[in-house]
Amino acid sequence: MPRHAETRILPYTPEQVFDLVADIGRYPEFLPWVQAMRIRGRSDTLVTADMVVGFKMVRERFTSRVTLDRPRSIHVEYVDGPLKYLRNEWHFRAAAGGCAVDFTVDFEFKSRMFESLAGMFFGEAFKRMVTAFETRAAAIYSSSGGTVAAPDSGISSSSATNAA
Repeated sequence: MPRHAETRILPYTPEQVFDLVADIGRYPEFLPWVQAMRIRGRSDTLVTADMVVGFKMVRERFTSRVTLDRPRSIHVEYVDGPLKYLRNEWHFRAAAGGCAVDFTVDFEFKSRMFESLAGMFFGEAFKRMVTAFETRAAAIYSSSGGTVAAPDSGISSSSATNAA
């Protein structure tokens, strides 16, 4: 079961990074392998959404319930899809130079085949995702004078593990 945990300081406010991550409807615009998002329901503190992820000939749909506690945290609760479980947490706090972002994800596939594939590509996949979030944040904040035109997504980085 792959697990990834990291912390990174980003040059934005906790509110900006929170808004970036909370705008999950925009993930297909910039996040590798996310092919589609469908928001089933949304309130100020809760989003239920379907995410379609694809790589080569593999395509899967995940349903998640996302709890928003602006600007402190985002908790992702797995509802349905090809996983046994998913635990995903984001925590945002002011830090010298901007915002400290703590990110953890822990999951396990129902299928041993998918689990094996995930293990082979896990580290590289998270590196690409981190880069995609950071590139998106820089593009949005640079072009909007430090404010989010339409909230998007952010991530952090420092350590990854693959516990099988």
